[in-house]
Amino acid sequence: QVQLVESGGGLVQPGGSLRLSCAASGFTFGNYIMSWYRQAPGKERELVAAITRVTSVPNYADSVQGRFTMSIDNAANTVYLQMNSLKPEDTAVYYCNARRRATSLNYWGQGTQVTVSS
Repeated sequence: QVQLVESGGGLVQPGGSLRLSCAASGFTFGNYIMSWYRQAPGKERELVAAITRVTSVPNYADSVQGRFTMSIDNAANTVYLQMNSLKPEDTAVYYCNARRRATSLNYWGQGTQVTVSS
């Protein structure tokens, strides 16, 4: 079955960097839209970045454009989110998402906490 396992979260100072990983199994990236979402306390879950095809350029939320980079390593079955110049407002639980094209199939990882604080 489809599984998504995030890792790489933690506590970092403002201006620092983290790289999140999402280890995927049970499906082929080419059939899915891969995304990163985040949810801060008291707020709705929001889309951070998405790749519609393995070879396409990621789309980013305005709030992270220029600071975050999403990538896919097809051979490693892993999706990454490189986060640079982190700000306190980036503090949230970050989730990996896989949505199969042209269907309602939608899968989530368990999330990984990112805290940006001095």
